[in-house]
Amino acid sequence: MPYSTEKKLGILGGGQLGRMLIQSAIDFDIHIKAIDPDPSAPCKYIAHEFVVGNFRDYQTVMDFAEDCDIITIEIENVNLEALEDLEKQGKKVFPQPSILRKIKNKRVQKAFYQEHKLPTSDFVLTDTKEAVKECGLELPFVNKLGEGGYDGKGVQIIRIESDFDKAFVEPSLVEKLIDFEKELAVVVARSESGEMKTFPVVEMVFHPEANLVEYLFAPAKISQEIEEKASKLAIETASAFGIVGLLAVEMFLTKEGEILINEVAPRPHNSGHHTLRANFVSQFEQHLRAILGLPLGNTEAVAPSAMVNLLGEDGHTGPAQYEGMDEVLEVSGVHPFLYGKAMTKPFRKMGHVSIVDSDFDKLEEKVNFVKNTLKVVSKTQ
Repeated sequence: MPYSTEKKLGILGGGQLGRMLIQSAIDFDIHIKAIDPDPSAPCKYIAHEFVVGNFRDYQTVMDFAEDCDIITIEIENVNLEALEDLEKQGKKVFPQPSILRKIKNKRVQKAFYQEHKLPTSDFVLTDTKEAVKECGLELPFVNKLGEGGYDGKGVQIIRIESDFDKAFVEPSLVEKLIDFEKELAVVVARSESGEMKTFPVVEMVFHPEANLVEYLFAPAKISQEIEEKASKLAIETASAFGIVGLLAVEMFLTKEGEILINEVAPRPHNSGHHTLRANFVSQFEQHLRAILGLPLGNTEAVAPSAMVNLLGEDGHTGPAQYEGMDEVLEVSGVHPFLYGKAMTKPFRKMGHVSIVDSDFDKLEEKVNFVKNTLKVVSKTQ
């Protein structure tokens, strides 16, 4: 069937994920329309059409999508009732609203794993702060907000009894704190036809304060057996959901060699940013291929790689500037991606750096150099 460039793709969310999705969509000559409540969102200047609006409002989403052929998301916290009605009208909505309902609420998400016999940590659903105290799990454990958490927000670690003051009053869940060996992630794509492909397993290192990914290595330093096990679990998870598009599956590798699902994200994900430079096809292009009904691309890596998140420096709030850019650009295989955010604040994601090197030791050296050299600060400091 001939490929048509007349499709209009609507993206709910105008942040950095949407920005990088648009950069890939340009290669396919797709007309992009994006919506975000922030009038200076990263997508504003590169989308064909940019709408300032609330993607959580039913009528706003319905009006926005009226002239779109396909609708996708870059954030889960959108109006699902509108997406369900758009789907009933015959619009292509990927990922499907029914799947977003299961993933958006972490309580429902965990119950889904249990129902489908997908390995995950032990958990208890809690409705109040008092219920967290009486959950029956031994300390330490993790308390996660049911809805609304992102980038480490909405997660509390309860280590000792005095930490119960931090427990959520809203519906949440409590899960066993896993003494893991590594934190892994697999990005898997699934098309409408059921074709599926996984990217190589990555190993993530989280920032100790911000509770979000600080950097990652791809491929993860794990055995072939663990790699196959993690990839297989990602495929089983995407199949169980029946998702069309990308699914990022975050996992714990326990010290006993067991793999447990931590959380999933039904969209391009921080754990796949390195693919923009390190793989034959990026996660963003793969997502487009999946939702457009095109053959999925080759996910193999060109070379070992790493990704370092550029976070706003602590103590810096205001117009952003980047210290150390000249120095890191002098290093071979280092490529920054800036997200177009004018204002920085502590731990805000302002960009990332993809790093490629055939020598893993040199790759680690470059990661440390970038981490210590490239800083996002404010002009007023």
